Amino acid sequence: MAVAESDRDPSSALCSEFLSFSAKDTASRWLVTADLQQEVYRHLAVYVPKILCVGPNGGVTSREEQREEQREELACQLLLLAPLEWLLLGEEPAAGLAHLQENNQPSPLCGHVFKAGEPTYSCRECAADPTCVLCMQCFLGSVHRDHRYRMTTSVGGGFCDCGDAEAWKKGPYCQKHTPADTSRNNEEDPVDQLPVDLVARGYSIFSIILRYAVDLLTWEQEDQLPAGLEPPERGDTYYCMLFNDEVHTYEQVIYTLQKAVNCSQKEAVSFATTVDRDGRKSVRYGDFQFCDQAKSVIVRNTSRQSKPLRVQVMHSSVVAHQCFALKALSWLGQIIQYSDGLRRILCQVGLQKGPEGENSSLVDRLMLNDSMMWKGARNIYHQLLMNSLLMDIKYKKIFAIQFAKSYERLQSDYVKDDHDREFSITDLSVQIFTVPSLARMLMVEENLMTTIIRTFVDHLRHRDVQGRFQFDRYTAQQAFKFARVHSLIGDLKYVLISCPSEWSDELRAKFLEGLDAFLELLKCMQGMDPVVRQVGQHIEMEPEWEAAFTLQMKLTHIISMIQEWCSTDERVLIEAYRKCLSALSHCHSSLPDGEQPIILSLAGHSVETFRYQVSQDKVSIHLPVCRLLAGLHVLLSRTEVAYRFPEQLPLGELSPPLLIELPLRCLVLCAQVHAGMWRRNGFSLINQIYYYHNVKCRVEMFDKDVTMLQAGASMMDSNHFLMIVLSRFELFHIFSSSDIRKRYREANKDVVQQNNTLIEEMLHLIIMVVGERYVAGVGQVEPFDEVRREIIHQLSIRPMAHSELVKALPENGNKETGLERVIDSVASFKKPGVTGRGLYELRPEWNKHFNLYFHHYSRADQSKAEEAQRKLRRQNGEDTALPPPLPPPLFPLFASLVNLLQCDVLLAVEGAVLQWAMEPSGGGWTESMLQRVLHLVGMALLEEQQQLENSSSDDDITFNYTSKITRPGEAPNTSGSVLALLESLQNAPHLEVHKDMITWILKMVTNIKTMRERTSSTSTFSISPEHGLEETVRDKDKAERKRKAEMARLRREKIMAQMSEMQKHFINENKELFQQSLEELEASTSAAAENSPPSLEPTCVLQVCVGPRRVGRTEGRQLVTCILCQEEQEVRGHGRAMVLAAFVQRSTVLSKNRRHNLPDPDSHNPLFMHPDMSLGVHTASCGHIMHATCWQRYFEAVQLKEQRRQQRLRGHTSYDVENGEFLCPLCECLSNTVIPLLPHAHSPDRSVNHPSLEVWLKTAHHQIAALHSAYRKQSDGAAEAETACPEGFRVDFTPQNPFSSSISEMITTFSMSTYKIGLKLNPNEQDHRIPVLSWSTCAFTIQSIECLLMDEEKPLFGSLPCRQDDCLSSLTRFSAACWTTAPLETVHTHFIRLFAVLVPDSRVENTPCILDIDMFHLLVYSVLSYSSVHCLDQSGTSLLDSAHLHLLQLVTVAHLVQILLTFTPEEVFMDQDNGSEEEELTSQLYNILRKDLGSVLPEVSSGWQLWRCVKAGVLPFLRAAALFFHYLNSTVPPADLLVSGPGQWEALCSYLSLPSNLLQLHNSHLTLLEPLIHRWCCHPGVRKMLQGEGVLVRFPRESNRLIELPEDYSVLINQASSFTCPRSGGDKSRAPTLCLVCGSMLCSQSYCCQTEVDGEDVGACTAHTFTCGAGLGLFLRVRESQVLFVAGKTKGCFYPPPYLDDYGETDQGLKRGNPLHLCLERYRKIERLWRQHAVAEVIGHAQEANQSLVAIDWQHL
Repeated sequence: MAVAESDRDPSSALCSEFLSFSAKDTASRWLVTADLQQEVYRHLAVYVPKILCVGPNGGVTSREEQREEQREELACQLLLLAPLEWLLLGEEPAAGLAHLQENNQPSPLCGHVFKAGEPTYSCRECAADPTCVLCMQCFLGSVHRDHRYRMTTSVGGGFCDCGDAEAWKKGPYCQKHTPADTSRNNEEDPVDQLPVDLVARGYSIFSIILRYAVDLLTWEQEDQLPAGLEPPERGDTYYCMLFNDEVHTYEQVIYTLQKAVNCSQKEAVSFATTVDRDGRKSVRYGDFQFCDQAKSVIVRNTSRQSKPLRVQVMHSSVVAHQCFALKALSWLGQIIQYSDGLRRILCQVGLQKGPEGENSSLVDRLMLNDSMMWKGARNIYHQLLMNSLLMDIKYKKIFAIQFAKSYERLQSDYVKDDHDREFSITDLSVQIFTVPSLARMLMVEENLMTTIIRTFVDHLRHRDVQGRFQFDRYTAQQAFKFARVHSLIGDLKYVLISCPSEWSDELRAKFLEGLDAFLELLKCMQGMDPVVRQVGQHIEMEPEWEAAFTLQMKLTHIISMIQEWCSTDERVLIEAYRKCLSALSHCHSSLPDGEQPIILSLAGHSVETFRYQVSQDKVSIHLPVCRLLAGLHVLLSRTEVAYRFPEQLPLGELSPPLLIELPLRCLVLCAQVHAGMWRRNGFSLINQIYYYHNVKCRVEMFDKDVTMLQAGASMMDSNHFLMIVLSRFELFHIFSSSDIRKRYREANKDVVQQNNTLIEEMLHLIIMVVGERYVAGVGQVEPFDEVRREIIHQLSIRPMAHSELVKALPENGNKETGLERVIDSVASFKKPGVTGRGLYELRPEWNKHFNLYFHHYSRADQSKAEEAQRKLRRQNGEDTALPPPLPPPLFPLFASLVNLLQCDVLLAVEGAVLQWAMEPSGGGWTESMLQRVLHLVGMALLEEQQQLENSSSDDDITFNYTSKITRPGEAPNTSGSVLALLESLQNAPHLEVHKDMITWILKMVTNIKTMRERTSSTSTFSISPEHGLEETVRDKDKAERKRKAEMARLRREKIMAQMSEMQKHFINENKELFQQSLEELEASTSAAAENSPPSLEPTCVLQVCVGPRRVGRTEGRQLVTCILCQEEQEVRGHGRAMVLAAFVQRSTVLSKNRRHNLPDPDSHNPLFMHPDMSLGVHTASCGHIMHATCWQRYFEAVQLKEQRRQQRLRGHTSYDVENGEFLCPLCECLSNTVIPLLPHAHSPDRSVNHPSLEVWLKTAHHQIAALHSAYRKQSDGAAEAETACPEGFRVDFTPQNPFSSSISEMITTFSMSTYKIGLKLNPNEQDHRIPVLSWSTCAFTIQSIECLLMDEEKPLFGSLPCRQDDCLSSLTRFSAACWTTAPLETVHTHFIRLFAVLVPDSRVENTPCILDIDMFHLLVYSVLSYSSVHCLDQSGTSLLDSAHLHLLQLVTVAHLVQILLTFTPEEVFMDQDNGSEEEELTSQLYNILRKDLGSVLPEVSSGWQLWRCVKAGVLPFLRAAALFFHYLNSTVPPADLLVSGPGQWEALCSYLSLPSNLLQLHNSHLTLLEPLIHRWCCHPGVRKMLQGEGVLVRFPRESNRLIELPEDYSVLINQASSFTCPRSGGDKSRAPTLCLVCGSMLCSQSYCCQTEVDGEDVGACTAHTFTCGAGLGLFLRVRESQVLFVAGKTKGCFYPPPYLDDYGETDQGLKRGNPLHLCLERYRKIERLWRQHAVAEVIGHAQEANQSLVAIDWQHL
């Protein structure tokens, strides 16, 4: 690398040039030169290689790299850009630019270009289309903020449409961009506002710089430079430049680089991220050979599976000039922001045609070379185009024309390229084609619509013999290309998105020409992917079907839009209809001929058709030409031409039977698939049928097929139509047999079932053809009614959330469903609670519109809706008939559809089904078949009733259904009419379900007859008898129901009487047994009654939990049951060990100092907990108990299973067995250890005289001295003067272990778990810190629970769930006993050190100061460790209780001192004069402290303020102490502490055996305590802390909360969009993630921010959890609106975010775009999970429930 060394010098040379260089002089020299370009090029040739790219930039530290970048920036500005600015402006650049900006009249367009991830807003009421968006600033200042809007995050690159009048129906300007002078002529040229000489200089400079940049960015030689730019001296310095592609993965690139350029993993990752971000990066610098060698390795390594990575060896001067070209383009972009005139000059320069003619302008050259450039270059020049051409209205048009001219070439380049669309110039189409005026202009002038469609068709070259698209055998590469071709459809959608309000002849001609091209495309799709039924064996390979459906889905909106365009102009519509008809006849003519004609006869009618069977011949589900025609037919039906001049309509070209042929085949295919006839065709066909009906496709598929059948049926004889339908359904033979009413018997049961299903489907189809009138043009309805009907039927299934309804409704091209306009009129909204989502419920008055055979119901939906509706009717006491609703009237063109209901063929079919239904069984018919027939009869009766009501005289009525169903059947065997059959079926016992419906039909028939009889009189008359009749029928129904209910009641009573008789009989038989148990029961209740009053009375008076007067628990046996073996056992010290499943974890939930680094586990001494609580150990339990032996067996089984699983499968489970984790066998709660259950504490010894504090302190002092000398003797071996040993205290005594070996073993197990987790160390039984960690988890857990209870304002006792209660109880008793398994000397040493804090001892060194210790931890540790000292006292008197009390008193006084030392005085507004005793004593103590510490403490005159502070500060300590002693000594709490309310303080103090005025503790032992307090205050640490060194914690400690979140989610998105990745030099972070605990924003899920933790690379979130949450983290992924819980490296889960939209739903992934607002209840719930330490448990349950979560690499997030 010698080259690099020598090359590093230029920077010093540059410095001298800096000093001597004058930009102003250079500019003046250029101003007078004859050839400016030559001068500028000469300057660039000298300076650019000196400044940019001088030497290696890999391998240096990031800080050096940043410095290097800053140096380059500065040099570029001073040496290269400053002279250009001087030259352009003719004065000092800063002043000149300010001057320009002052005189500029800014454009009303905002033009803010979006960064990736920035929020964008689209108004759903005013935007011309969904691509019209506002930036946050414009949105907040616009009228749209009060409208319905959609919020999304930008992918980057688009710009804000504020100020563009065409983008908004109203409110185009925000407050900032409202034009001041509306009268100003828009046409005037902004260049005229500039000085003439500036304009001239602008032209020449812009053309030189732009040409320079274009030349270099499109430059293809790696070793040469354009003329005039060759460097003065040329060294052998090259770069090996690696380019980005979208084929190779990160891993492949990193691996290859490590091999090729010999770099570390970290450097390779950095290279790969830069290549991905900027599109290229130099990976090696040196001479040519050195770089070429790296290139060959990279090419060799990446060319195995695919094309190799693109690598070039480029001369350093070429790279330097290319870098400067980009800087120059950015500079141009900045300069034109100052002046619209300069912007226009740049536009003129860019679009000026060169001498070569077509496509020779600079902008054209950039566009046509787009796919050759790297990502970074593309981004910069696209940005420039957006800032210049697209912001200038005049030049936007000229650019649009150029863009349209090159459209085909640009798209072909894009399809061959592999970069994403957002990095391609074709992505600018969205900025051009969505402007309606531009789109129409391009359509007329450049024939844009035809161009787009032809380009699209050209790219899909795979065709079959008939010229249809053929997508089978699609390779991955073709699929990739196919996906890219789809972007063309997007462009077509932009062009058509807004319909023209007025048409010109040119527009008509070009649109119809485009339609011709579109029909050519549809003809290629008509009949594609045909299927043939497999018979015999199953299909071998699933055919490709997805590509065809993807194409269909993409085109759905285009087809709808073309129909919308046609609907706005009658001439266009009729012409389009003609073209579509001829296209369809062309498709029909290509159908295979030779189909034999046949004649069908049935019910006295005959029709000619041809032989075709769906079950044997080819059939295709893709019929876009037919469907487009159906859509146009409906539009024609709505025009006036349809019924004024029907002769003008081109209807006669195709016969109706041909129109219905293809759609009918398609519907028959669906019916046969339902009937199971196509099972052997595999899943591809099932999927096709699913999508055919699916909401995404049905509008232009299924719905249009039904419409086409309606069109055909309305144009032909109804009987003929039905006969063709029967023939295609292959059911004709069943209904045309000589005796139609005798069921066609088929020996094969399968065939009977198939035919039954086909008959059901066929009847359903007829119901749809006649009844589906909610399409404007078929029925007289509005689109509003159509949406309303959809919603009614969705909500008839069940109440639904807003998002479910939106998904169930088809979207239009603007992503709107029309739901909001309708929903409130038909449904009421119910808000959600803390979980779940808001639901819409159908208002009851709309139930009458329910149609059981609604055509968009799937089978499952239909049965659910039927059940729900019947249930509802039963609840309302109505009959359960579900008659068809009243249909809307038909348009004239479709009016003859109703004749289907009364035609002879249908009557024959209905008669046949009813006749079969007479026989109860035999499988010859099905109930749903009968139900459909009844529905059809009902529809016909409703039609007749409507005609009767709307007609004026008898002659108008053409619909005579009632008279037809009263005639006997037409078949040879006249076995009664339809009506007669119905009457006989009414009371058939096997048709109980349908009875209500048949009754409704018969009632309707009677009604209609009555109406017919009365048509002569007035119509009002005709309605009243109907009511009377309804009443009588209803009364009959009610009476019938009452009778049934009465019978049912009697039957129930009879059964109950029998049961009670049997019971008595049984008791008499087994008398002795019952007698015995009853006596026992009585005895136990009376005993309870006697015992309870005495035990209660003392509790009311005095319950004390600590000290000599403590009340022990009434000795009761403690019986528990093992959940594994179900055996019951008593908890005894020497019994078998029983254990409780528990989960121990490190916690920072109470931390007051998150910046605190985690301690080094080897040297850390946890004996003193700092008051900032920066790290604790928390224990939780699910409360389930096992025998220790049962648990051990269970855990061994889990381990074994895990070993076997690991051999079979890699990957994690939801628990980590290696770390001792398991799931509780009963509740599957995550656990990692077990707590042994120990017996309750003994009752206090009342016989002893308990010493005072003074006496006890002396005794303790002697005992400690004895221990000191004993241990010194052991270590030194020299006998010292014997210390006076207290009586009965034997240092050498070894106490007997009070526990059995199995319990001791479990005590050790739990101790080791807390040690291992608390310190993150491997188990070491010799470590002296083991007991400390056991005490620590006890103290920390109690503190965290007390804190929770306090914040939730719950009583201290009685409000904990029993699992927490059991956990605390076992944990406290375990902590009291854990010293028994540790060496006595260890525990003694701990006690001596702890005691030395309270009573300073010269023999103990390094005691911390009083401000460095959490007093509750000190209390727990000293109380629990004192037992080890007390056990050596063999005097026979148990003084343990008084020791506990005296320790509590001492620690309390220390805590009071601690609170007063950290007290900060406030402004006093209400000082009480007459101070109470408490206040006086507090002031007294405070003054003592001031005497010791002097001026460090502020002077406080208000005793009231001091006492208030002390009382508040000491309360959490007292509450925690009460919990601790309650569980330690098993004392019943006083009644006052079981409720929240007044009287808490006194009850708490008396429970702890303390005076309610705590300062009396100090006052009554003044002489004893004063010296102690003095020594506490004199500790050097105290003064240091008070003077501001270290973290000073004030009391009471405030509870930690999760961070405050903004109410509006878009504020968060905005914050995240401006967040840049801290490691990759200002790059936007792809997945910004917010820590909810401390508020840090992190760059998650990216290579750039991975760090190493314990030798493993982890992502930013996981790394952050180790510093912020001791391995546990709660994050909000801002772009996904998703909460992320992480625990350790392998566990995590997603959790619903606390942000909801107005419909009470979360929007994870921000897919719906509704505005989101913070739901405080849900956020508090997340916070509660965190504070309860339940996050790990939630993760465990989530991973158990959803195995896919286990597979995610959480550590990389």
